[in-house]
Amino acid sequence: MMTQKITIEPVTRIEGHAKVTIHMNDDGSVERAVLHINEFRGFEKFCEGRLYFEMPSITPRICGICPVSHHLAAAKAADELIGAPAPRPAVMLRELMHMGQIIQSHGMHFFELAGPDLLLGFDTNPAQRNVLGLAGANPALALKAVNLRKFGQEIIRILGGRRIHPNFAVPGGVNKTLLLAERDLILTGIQPAIEAVQTGLGIMKDWAERNAADINRFAVFPSGYMSLVTPDNGLELYDGAVRLVGASGLELEKFPASSYLDYIAERVENWSYLKFPYYKKMGWPAGVYRVGPLGRLNAVDHLSTPLANAEHIIFRSLNGGLPVENTLYYHYARLIEILFAIERVQALCEDGNILSSDILNTRKDYRGEGVGVLEAPRGTLFHHYKADENGRLTNVNLIVATGHNNWAMTKAVDSVAKTYITGPVVQEGMLNRVEAAVRAHDPCLSCSTHAVGQMPVQIDVISASGELLQTLRRD
Repeated sequence: MMTQKITIEPVTRIEGHAKVTIHMNDDGSVERAVLHINEFRGFEKFCEGRLYFEMPSITPRICGICPVSHHLAAAKAADELIGAPAPRPAVMLRELMHMGQIIQSHGMHFFELAGPDLLLGFDTNPAQRNVLGLAGANPALALKAVNLRKFGQEIIRILGGRRIHPNFAVPGGVNKTLLLAERDLILTGIQPAIEAVQTGLGIMKDWAERNAADINRFAVFPSGYMSLVTPDNGLELYDGAVRLVGASGLELEKFPASSYLDYIAERVENWSYLKFPYYKKMGWPAGVYRVGPLGRLNAVDHLSTPLANAEHIIFRSLNGGLPVENTLYYHYARLIEILFAIERVQALCEDGNILSSDILNTRKDYRGEGVGVLEAPRGTLFHHYKADENGRLTNVNLIVATGHNNWAMTKAVDSVAKTYITGPVVQEGMLNRVEAAVRAHDPCLSCSTHAVGQMPVQIDVISASGELLQTLRRD
């Protein structure tokens, strides 16, 4: 049977660059669809030879969307490498900055990146299906969305001096205390932020009710799920053990983050620069798992904050208490995590120790190796450094959050393409649904801030003999 190939390049409304190839049979069915991550990340190699204490400043340049995540993971790895655990007030301040990152990143994704699909429709003209179209359709909602992200960014700015690539965490602690006036300023933003998220939750639930048929056929598949957890298996975004549960929701492993190489391996495929992590004991592909909001809320038993925990109970009821497998529910999980982060900001700020000046551990027990792990907005992030006696790095290993979801994104693309593309005449809305399968995971693919400019898409449908059958273009 002859085949045709459709290429979507680049995938839009994500951070970084990727393409999708869809291989079709002559009868109009999809044979397979593949996600290609076609940019190269070289940080692991060109950080070799740098001094360990430079890493909290170097690694945030991996990404302009989640620099805080790399900044803090690098600092945690450096803490271990020199044997200088940060004092409790410093840990609290780092977590406060991290909550600001969760709020601003998740808020931007739900309202500005995924929002146009949910609020305007997958089939809306792409000239309107964007953040400007969303603002035109609902100015009040757009303002709430902007202010929610601003709240998270202000927390980062107050602590780190700037909203992007902050200068705050250092090996052994942080370099700045939180002033009383700064703490009080943060607290004034709590209630408006909660109200904005509750508005988003209402939108998501209403959309889910009206689009249940799509949710239940849009990339629904079993996998494992991974997250950091508290000792009693609650949601933990800054520190904790790694918990991996299976497709049934039963625990497979719970291990210290520093032992990750005993449990996680990475596979290489020839169509992508991004590796495919998996659980060693189950092997490939049985050991694949998902991370990020959906993965975390499936891997934990509860959330420690009341409003978010109440939503988590509803979330876990969606599949009768079993893990929620619906890819589009990543958006619901993302909103629940924003609510959790806001409540954690309030709890941290109301703890008097967060104003302490005990923010740096100057005692060292140099070990030469350290692993720093936290839950970035997109999933579990590992930084692993080895250094010589002079503190010069000899080996750097990074498993970036999006990497854990590489298999899931490819699986989702293949599933959605087979569900929605049923013939050689491809409508633009079908294209957008395939992109949305990637977008739901909120991938972060860049090795630095992404380029500003137009992101055109062109699909050429070409027969096996090379004849151009149809062209779809998005300028």
